[in-house]
Amino acid sequence: MRILANSVFERIVYHCVLVNADRPSHPTLTVDAVLRDGDTDGPLLVAVADFKRMIGVPATTAALPQFRNAGRTEIHDGVEYITFAMWEQVAESG
Repeated sequence: MRILANSVFERIVYHCVLVNADRPSHPTLTVDAVLRDGDTDGPLLVAVADFKRMIGVPATTAALPQFRNAGRTEIHDGVEYITFAMWEQVAESG
């Protein structure tokens, strides 16, 4: 599964799109967004609700226990997120 993040603010991915739905239990995050100080101070966070929107409730429900068991989820302000300690930024064109 490959996700493209289009906006990030203080570690939270606010806008993202699904690029490839293969292997939802092994997601990869690519970032094509303006990043400012503080935006990447720790793992990036994609809301579980966004996973449900992108791959559907059944696939998210099946993959979520693996993320929780691996310590790849965090809860902030009552919202559960999947964490991405490693991610790739799309090369800036110049």
